[in-house]
Amino acid sequence: MESELQEVNFTQRSVRELDHWMERYQRADPGAPATLIAALSPMLLRFFQSQIGNRDQADDLLQDTWLRIHRVRHTYRPGEPLLPWVYAIARRAGVDGYRKRQRISKYEITMDQLPENPVQREPDNKLDGFEALIALLPPAERETIAMLKLGGLSLEEVARATSSTVGAVKQRAHRAYERLRKMLIARRDTGVSGETP
Repeated sequence: MESELQEVNFTQRSVRELDHWMERYQRADPGAPATLIAALSPMLLRFFQSQIGNRDQADDLLQDTWLRIHRVRHTYRPGEPLLPWVYAIARRAGVDGYRKRQRISKYEITMDQLPENPVQREPDNKLDGFEALIALLPPAERETIAMLKLGGLSLEEVARATSSTVGAVKQRAHRAYERLRKMLIARRDTGVSGETP
């Protein structure tokens, strides 16, 4: 977990540096894509996992996001903040991924569980409990909290990434915090531990 927090802090301290690397990426610097991927992928992966809770699907969405970024890198405007631009692309990839999963599930035939037991993944960091908790929020609130808390974006950056106003972002965040507070109080009162529900 400490290394993940260092990655988030690194990104927050080096936003201008990331903007610079994106400009280099636009100019076809061969080292720029790897630097951007290494710096932003952990945040984007946590964002996707908080939205869908499935690591394989989150990995697919991350890959799709990087493909989209590569295709539309010319649309990034030097001097503009990079993170809202990246999160707007990630958000669109998530929406498209959801729609695709919905279309596929219409035609899938559900079967009984396979005889072999799937391997249960152990929580690999302390964010698992947080991600499980925010998974109970409505999608718009969950997305806002994920961008603010897991992505480290400011209110203005979240507003830009979601094509909404700062006031709307504040309202969604406030509603999410109220829901989370009520859930945590209910857990405490019922004696449920901090584990996932």
